Amino acid sequence: MQTSEQTSRRNFIKIAAAAGGGLFLGFNWLNSSALPVVVDAKKVAAGSVNFNSYLSIGTDNVITIISPNPEIGQGIKTAFPMVVAEELDADWKQVKTVQGNLDTGIYERQVTGGSGAVPHSWERLRKAGATARYLLVEAAAAQWNVPASECTTENGKVWHRTSGKSLSYGELAEAASKMPAPTEVKLKKESDFKLIGQSVRNVDNNNIATGKPLFGLDVYREGMLFAMIQRPKAFGLKLKSVNSEAAKAMPGIVDVVTFENSVAVVGKSTWQVKKAKDALKIEYEKAAELESSADHNRIFQQLMENGEATVRRKNGDVDTAFKNAAKVIKSEYQCPFLPHSPLEPMNFFAHVREDGVELIGPTQTPERARTEVAKLTGIAPEKITVEITRQGGGFGRRLAADFVLEAANVSKLVKAPVKVIWTREDDMTGGIYRPAVRYRFEAALDKSGELIGYKLRGVGMNSGNSTREDNFPSGSVENLLIDSVEYKSPITTGPWRAPITNFLAYAEQSFLDEVAEAAGKDPVEFRLALLEKAKKSPVGDIKYDVDRMIDVIKLAAEKSKWGKKKGVYQGFSVYFSHRSYVAQVGEVVMEKGKPVLKNVIAAVDCGIVINKSGSLQQVRGGVVDGLGHAMYGNMTFKDGAPDQRNFNGFRLIRMNDIPEVDVHFVDNGISPTGLGEPALPPAGGAVANAFYKATKQRLRNQPFINEEAFKGIS
Repeated sequence: MQTSEQTSRRNFIKIAAAAGGGLFLGFNWLNSSALPVVVDAKKVAAGSVNFNSYLSIGTDNVITIISPNPEIGQGIKTAFPMVVAEELDADWKQVKTVQGNLDTGIYERQVTGGSGAVPHSWERLRKAGATARYLLVEAAAAQWNVPASECTTENGKVWHRTSGKSLSYGELAEAASKMPAPTEVKLKKESDFKLIGQSVRNVDNNNIATGKPLFGLDVYREGMLFAMIQRPKAFGLKLKSVNSEAAKAMPGIVDVVTFENSVAVVGKSTWQVKKAKDALKIEYEKAAELESSADHNRIFQQLMENGEATVRRKNGDVDTAFKNAAKVIKSEYQCPFLPHSPLEPMNFFAHVREDGVELIGPTQTPERARTEVAKLTGIAPEKITVEITRQGGGFGRRLAADFVLEAANVSKLVKAPVKVIWTREDDMTGGIYRPAVRYRFEAALDKSGELIGYKLRGVGMNSGNSTREDNFPSGSVENLLIDSVEYKSPITTGPWRAPITNFLAYAEQSFLDEVAEAAGKDPVEFRLALLEKAKKSPVGDIKYDVDRMIDVIKLAAEKSKWGKKKGVYQGFSVYFSHRSYVAQVGEVVMEKGKPVLKNVIAAVDCGIVINKSGSLQQVRGGVVDGLGHAMYGNMTFKDGAPDQRNFNGFRLIRMNDIPEVDVHFVDNGISPTGLGEPALPPAGGAVANAFYKATKQRLRNQPFINEEAFKGIS
């Protein structure tokens, strides 16, 4: 049986036409300053060179690169080759991408999370393309016996305009592989970009549309068994006893095994194991308090008043500022637990053998998957391969490795290759939710309406630090206190798209509108004035770029015609996260006496936009995701068990709920920053502030649909 590494090498060489020779460049993902080096194609084809992060140009003109980061729909598998192709002056139709598998010896940060893949790899990819172009030009110049300076590149060819000669990259590939590698290369100016900034279709679109096996759910191996797992039905319960006789007697069932706090049914098809899982008779006993949503409200209030707080940031004399204030504004905001709800439920394949482990599936953190399985099995990490599939959504859920460990556990116990599959109910009730949080904000104003004091306390359930103490308005207020209180709940939580800021941004930006109103100031001008203070007289460390935030605010105000539209109620929000800046304006109109969300205008500074269509999709998707969960997303608990078990009980945003989303990018020439997450945090605040303008009622709790001010609207 081929290992996943061998399979990937074989596929790569087939695509890159290694048998016919060509140009292979190995480039160092661990060192952005290192230039790529030429690798002998024959050695690659023979397998005598370790499978590396190659850029290849085959004699058939096909250009292939390895994309190491997991693709979860954020478009990284398209963006990476676009950067290479730009510097290479390649014909985009000849560019192919191969998904790289886990290799910590070559790759650094082989993770999808935190919107950090492009910022990490930008320079590395550009240098790979520029080095290949240099070698091709040198090869052409030598063949024509002309100076390299007289040669140009365009659309996959090297040209000598004076003589009218041209050679394709494929024709030059082998000669280029024999040229000495450069010690330095010159990268293009942004003004010379031809591909970057254009709209390019996702490289997997055709395979997705035609049903090609790309996803974890598509994985199949000869002799593979299927498994579904019954976990405790409530958080705080533990396994007491299992009666599996009826399940084992059902058709297609191979075994029923238990491990830790779970019962796995293993069989020959998903339907057979699902039916058998339903036939299990399991008793549980209490291991912790079985919490309900009513308990959480009580706990929040107690901890807000009396919890042991950790000071996250303190500037100036906060007590004196509030004591001397002409006006104090105080508000609380709360959000519920939320599931991640990716379209593709959790699944993973594992084959645990005595001499190694094969892992295949959708994971945002392949190294974590390998490390955790190594601990479980006692098998050395270097004997564990991880093949990364395309993923039907992640949103932070696949940063965890629990579903990987389940597959490894079952495979180890039944001594066979196994694919674990979660049902939608498993996915909804299996835990690792967005933490539930409550915030209390307080602001002190002087007689002229200036903000002289600011306090924020966050109480989070398994959230760690529920604040972002260094984000705006920190740095702009002389007297400021931000602290947090942590509550350990048996309900498991983890990162959820734009962790913490997904709710904090809504709460902060809604509260700043409250403060602006109390000060008698326009919300946009109020924020800009605070940022000017941060620029001229910063208070403590400022970890955001004041000018970039000012620019994105001004762009959003300009594009939305802020305050100038008759019959349109506008709400403003701006946030910095994952190195990027996004300002949004929500627009509400009254129809038949009810407020209706019509538009969201988004201004985005994420540095250079690589793929315009992909970037637009990321921003629009982030806005829709943020709106949907702010307005409708809700997970409640009764005695430790989720009330919502599938989409028939969990309200998602619907097509007719989605407003127009108008996106504008700041063109500042800065190297790309994050984009997968930054558009989500400001969305809730922009809409909540717009609804307030229309109704004069604040939306202080998510989901909005449960608020009195929102009832009857949707």
